[in-house]
Amino acid sequence: MTYASPEYTRDARYIATRITADGRDGYPVEAGRYRLVAARACPWANRTLIVRRLLGLEDAISLGLCGPTHDERSWTFDLDPGGVDPVLGIERLQEAYFKRVPGYERGITVPAIVDTRDGAVVTNDFAQITLDMSTEWTALHREGAPDLYPEDRRDEIDALVEDIYRDVNNGVYRCGFSTSQESYERAYDRLFTQLDRLSDRLAVQRYLVGDTITEADVRLFPTLVRFDAVYHGHFKCNRTKLTEMPVLWAYARDLFQTPGFGDTIDFGQIKDHYYKVHRDVNPSGVVPAGPDLSGWLTEHGRESLGGRPFGDGTAPPPVRREEAPPAIG
Repeated sequence: MTYASPEYTRDARYIATRITADGRDGYPVEAGRYRLVAARACPWANRTLIVRRLLGLEDAISLGLCGPTHDERSWTFDLDPGGVDPVLGIERLQEAYFKRVPGYERGITVPAIVDTRDGAVVTNDFAQITLDMSTEWTALHREGAPDLYPEDRRDEIDALVEDIYRDVNNGVYRCGFSTSQESYERAYDRLFTQLDRLSDRLAVQRYLVGDTITEADVRLFPTLVRFDAVYHGHFKCNRTKLTEMPVLWAYARDLFQTPGFGDTIDFGQIKDHYYKVHRDVNPSGVVPAGPDLSGWLTEHGRESLGGRPFGDGTAPPPVRREEAPPAIG
């Protein structure tokens, strides 16, 4: 995070090495070799959890989960016995970054994919990770895996997700971490202008691009699902709650109730992360008791718009018990 100016700027310099089918970067697709390190609290990591579920890559890419809180040094494996990741044998994700780049000076971020052979991070480029899961890992997709990045719609998806990233995914952070009234109001206006545009788009179609779930939906959902629990109050994104935006609220519920989306969400961990870690925004560290989550399970009515969630594919099987977050309701 950069605070040199009143307007928040995300450090977008990532370890951009790719895992590819042909191994051109030195890391070929290989079942069982890599471990996805994520955190349920983090929206950027949430994308990888969703795509891994939808494509059925659980056997191909193992999962390590960090706890929801961390200090300035690193995400930690405090959910595991002894606070040690059982595969990588480390307490802090920082150790895997240092294996790749000694003294790594940028943010220790999730998601990160780690090579279990040497314990070093391969990549933390969250935007590319999910695209590569869709396009490079096809030989290991489950039978019936949906096409989340269809070739004939990629230009449309790319343009849309750029807008979503700038104004919504990162826009809520630009609101929350602004240190001047002017920069905050600019981010606030862009956030809600974009949400209104997305609402207009989704009023006449069930999903963002075409009639099936795509990468675009995967990228919008993690921000929407955190909106009322965190961004509305904690980040001052308070024009309206998600529950007060009828189209987006119905769309978010539709996805939440779709296998692969809601079964990656842990609202308790989400709230713990934002309210306990961001002490510059919430100095007391007190975590709100609300909001009421029962609405996420109510009927959404989006079926009336048609659409086929998984296209010519099928829904993923039930989430594995060891990877299931707490149920709501």
